[in-house]
Amino acid sequence: MSQTPDRITILAREFTAAALEFHRGKMAEKGYVMEGSITSRHFQMIEGGEAPTDLFDGQPLFAVTFRKKDEV
Repeated sequence: MSQTPDRITILAREFTAAALEFHRGKMAEKGYVMEGSITSRHFQMIEGGEAPTDLFDGQPLFAVTFRKKDEV
């Protein structure tokens, strides 16, 4: 298995920071493309049979996922 992940998701408090990560992180040079759009999301965690709990103090974050060019 490859040491580089097939997908990387970046979380940011601001849209601009998420949008600039493709260039700042040199994702194209690393073989990644953006998958989908940058969207504001609310994150929760489920553990066992418990009800979901908010992550990041319930604050929405912008998320962008990059995938390896050859992955679908």
